[in-house]
Amino acid sequence: MLTDQELQSIKNRFGIIGNDPALNYALSVASQVANTDLTVLIQGESGVGKEVFSQIIHAQSARKHNSFIAINCGAIPEGTIDSELFGHEKGSFTSASESRKGYFETVNGGTFFLDEIGELPLGTQARLLRVLETGEYIRVGSSKVQVTNVRVIAATNKDLLNLVDAGRFREDLYYRLSTVPIRVAALRERKADIPILFRKFCVDFADKYKTNPIQLTPDAKNLLINYRWPGNIRELKNIAEQISVLSESREVNEEEFRMFLPIHTSEKMPMLSGHQSSSPNDFANEREILYKLFFDMKKDVNELKKMFFEIVKNPALASNYQTDMLGNDAQLMPYTNDMQKSMNTSTQPMILSNNEAQKLQEIHVEETLNLAEKEKDYIIRALKKHRSRRRDAASELGISERTLYRKIKEYDIED
Repeated sequence: MLTDQELQSIKNRFGIIGNDPALNYALSVASQVANTDLTVLIQGESGVGKEVFSQIIHAQSARKHNSFIAINCGAIPEGTIDSELFGHEKGSFTSASESRKGYFETVNGGTFFLDEIGELPLGTQARLLRVLETGEYIRVGSSKVQVTNVRVIAATNKDLLNLVDAGRFREDLYYRLSTVPIRVAALRERKADIPILFRKFCVDFADKYKTNPIQLTPDAKNLLINYRWPGNIRELKNIAEQISVLSESREVNEEEFRMFLPIHTSEKMPMLSGHQSSSPNDFANEREILYKLFFDMKKDVNELKKMFFEIVKNPALASNYQTDMLGNDAQLMPYTNDMQKSMNTSTQPMILSNNEAQKLQEIHVEETLNLAEKEKDYIIRALKKHRSRRRDAASELGISERTLYRKIKEYDIED
C-alpha cells in the first residue's frame, strides 16, 4: 500500500479529489501494477473516471515516454473496428484506397486503453486475444504476421461475466484481460467525497464565468449527498456547471437545487412482484424494466381491445370471455351486463361500417407507434441536454454510443 503522502502526490498530479478508502485502494493497486506489463481491467460505472486510472498506470510505467492512446470500442462501427485496431492493406475492402496502419502498430512500445471493451464484436475479440497472448496480429486483407509490444488496459461499465454467460463475450479473453482487476467505486458509494467534489467544481466554474461560487444550504447539501448520481462524477460536474450559470442566488436551497436534478425513471418505478422465477440478469438496468412494463401494458391493452372487438361483432361471446376469466360458476360482471343491455342482447352479430372497423384497427397501430415516439423523444431530450455530445447522451440513456448512433439514423434525428 502507498503512504498517505504518495497517495496525495498522485491525486494532486491527476486532479483526483476525495479520500474514500475504496478510492485510495484502487489508486494503490494502479500504482503498484504500473511498473509491470500485466494487463489491467478497470471496472466501474459510466462517469467514475476509469480513463484517469489508465493514465496513472501509463505515467508511472517504463512506457511513459512512449505513446498512449485511448479509444472507445462502442464508438467505432463494427464493420471498421478491425481495420482501426489492426490496420488494412490496399484493396482489402471497397474504400481501402491505400494501406493503413492500425493502432497496435502505431502505439508499439506504448500503452493502449480500450474503453467499453464489452462492445467489441466476437470476431475482434478473437484477434485481440491473440495479440495479448503472443503479440501477433494480421492486417485486414493481409497474410503477413506482424508483431507488436503494446500494453493493454481495458475498461468496462458492464458485468463481463454476465456477457460471457449470454455468449456475447469470450470467456478466455475475460480471464486474459482481468489479470489485475481494479474496481472504481461509484460516486454514491463515496458520499463523504461528494460535497468536496461539488465545491471544487463550483469554485472552478465561478472562476471560469467570473462570478461568486455557489453555496448550499444544509437541506440542499443533504439532498446533494443522498441523491443517487447515476452519471457519477460526470453528472455531478454538469449539475455544478448548470447551477453556477443559471442560479440567480449564490446560496441555493433544497427546492432550487432539486429543479436542476433530472427525473430518473428508476426513482419512480413500481416494485415488480409475482415473477420469482425470473433471473436477476433479465434486466440490464432500470431502462429495460421500464420498457418491459410498457410492452406488458401494451399487450394487455391489445388483448382487451381484441376481446371488445369480438364482443361487438357477436355479443353472445361475452359470457364465454367471462367464464374464461372467472371460472365456470362465476357470475357475469356488471360491466358485461351493462354492455349486453346496451346492445339489447341481440343474437344477430353487429355489423360495423368500414370506417368503424378501420378506426378500431388504427388504435393498435397508434399504440405501437407511441412507444417508438417515446424512445425518440428520450433521445432528442438527452442530445439537447448534453448539447449533442453523443457520448454523454448515450451514458444517460444507458446505451452504447454505437446503439445511440443507430437509433439517431433510424429515427432520422438531427443533432
